[in-house]
Amino acid sequence: MFMKPKVKDYMSTNVVTVSPYQKIEEVIKLIEETGHDGFPVIKDGKIVGIITARDLIKAKKDSLVKDVMKREVIVTFPDTNLIDVARVMFRMGISRLPVVDGNKRLIGIITNTDVVRSHIERATPEKVEKIARSIEKLHNIKTRITTGKVKINELIPTQDKIYPDEFRGREYEIKRGLAEPIIVIKKADRYILVDGHHRAFAAMKLGLEEIDAYIIELSKDIELGLEKMAKSLGLKSLKDVKIVNSEIGIAEIIKVDDI
Repeated sequence: MFMKPKVKDYMSTNVVTVSPYQKIEEVIKLIEETGHDGFPVIKDGKIVGIITARDLIKAKKDSLVKDVMKREVIVTFPDTNLIDVARVMFRMGISRLPVVDGNKRLIGIITNTDVVRSHIERATPEKVEKIARSIEKLHNIKTRITTGKVKINELIPTQDKIYPDEFRGREYEIKRGLAEPIIVIKKADRYILVDGHHRAFAAMKLGLEEIDAYIIELSKDIELGLEKMAKSLGLKSLKDVKIVNSEIGIAEIIKVDDI
């Protein structure tokens, strides 16, 4: 419950690809027809390279794709958290990432547009309503949604790490009054943090005592799966959350030396 959006939830599966043995003039026509500025290069269902409009600038029209394509390709995976992939794309200046399965077979592509779409969809009260309805159905209880300010030192996080670049982005938003509310579940004298860890952490680092929140109140004081997760991670407050730089498992470089 309350899982973060995955790449597979937003990726496009209808991917336009090219063969390493196609002529460059064919790729140029494909760019004109589709409006795309690059394509994964596929052989036997597996990704072996990527070619972009920039690669075509100095290429001869009778050259083959394999002669000018990039043979090092950054890829990601369907079950990767979308926010983590967005972070990699931002850092590396990449507008799209091929998505592959465990056998390196292409199954989709994720773009900056998909990432933006996911954030727009997440930043609405409808998401809070969806979470509340899920709790009611799973635990056979009633919920009530309110808005207000919650004390940051009363928040119990449910993830043990955050990333520095997103933290800085949320800090920037808070300083300018642009941050959206976090989402919490009220449990007696505590608040379980469901969504907005980077925002809450940034607020704490800025010395704020309170933060705006969507508050989901429960009709019964039951133990949620999120609370069990927090306990298993040893999380009692935001002070237990660590800033990390690790991106292992988010993306991978595929390098092909020979076609």
